[in-house]
Amino acid sequence: MAITIAELAKALDAEFAGDGGLSLEGAAPPAEAGPQQIALAMDKSYLLELCLGKARAAAVPIGTNWQDYDLDAVIFVQRPRLAMAGITANFDVAPMIAPGIHKSAVIDPSAEIAPDVRIGALCVIGANVRIAGGAILMPQVTIADDAEIGQDAMIYSGVRIGTRVRIGTRAIIHYNAVVGSDGFSFVTPEKSAVEEARASLGKAVSARPQSYLRIASNAAVAIGNDVEIGACSTIDKGTISDTKVGDGTKIDNHVQVGHNVQIGRDCLLCAHAAVAGSSVLGDRVVLGGQAGVGDHLTLGDDVIAAGATAILSNVPKGRIMMGYPAVRMEQNIETYKALRRLPRLMERFRKLEGLIANNEEKP
Repeated sequence: MAITIAELAKALDAEFAGDGGLSLEGAAPPAEAGPQQIALAMDKSYLLELCLGKARAAAVPIGTNWQDYDLDAVIFVQRPRLAMAGITANFDVAPMIAPGIHKSAVIDPSAEIAPDVRIGALCVIGANVRIAGGAILMPQVTIADDAEIGQDAMIYSGVRIGTRVRIGTRAIIHYNAVVGSDGFSFVTPEKSAVEEARASLGKAVSARPQSYLRIASNAAVAIGNDVEIGACSTIDKGTISDTKVGDGTKIDNHVQVGHNVQIGRDCLLCAHAAVAGSSVLGDRVVLGGQAGVGDHLTLGDDVIAAGATAILSNVPKGRIMMGYPAVRMEQNIETYKALRRLPRLMERFRKLEGLIANNEEKP
């Protein structure tokens, strides 16, 4: 989709200079940009690369003397990453399918589907499902009985949505995600070895061999508005109360959210993060890649966990955590520094030990 410099600047709420009528069809790095693309030179370090490409327009830092770079027009950018969001949104081409319902889709007669919903090939829609207007289901989506899909939701191919799951408005669920799988919840007739080990903090256990009995997941999953769920991520149903994901939360690829988990608003869960059953995350919590949260824990609002952090206890609001086990970031950094010093300290210790031994041997 083509857009002029003036139109793009207005969409970004930014100032422009030069030929406002210059038409653009995309964006590219400065060294690769062509005449119909805007070069993304929003950091001063990229300005020199403009001479390597063929761009006639660029997004540049405020105050740039743009005439030095043989350009016809520029947009002045204050916050590069925010501008990137706006620029990419204006050139985004979302996957699209033909209007209506594909003839190969299998839809239960009791399903309620708004007239403008698009449903791709080989989708399966269960009994009493409700799909609101503007929703798009790409091919091979499965929606189980009694589920609800909100207005303008975008469901990519291969997604599986379980029974009674509720998806909010403008939700985006990427390829092969599963929302509403059963929780991983089992129990033994008597206390298991795991329960005894946990209660005794690792002391010897006396539990006898016994089989696991399944605890059914009788609740569902409630996904808020403007939530995005990445490819191959899974969110388990609750046991007797719903697993919940708050408005505006973004979940990356390959993330696991366990049964009964409660996630607040505007959280970020990066790739390979995992939240064990019945834990509660406040608003604006960030879990870095591969971060893990143990079961039945509470993380307060605005907690940030660095990548690979293992959270094994409750975390108060506003705290920044790092390491395994998780501690405050500044404490983890000091611990790491001390760990790196250990070989030198041990060498000094051995030398001191030798000196003391030699002195003790002397008459």
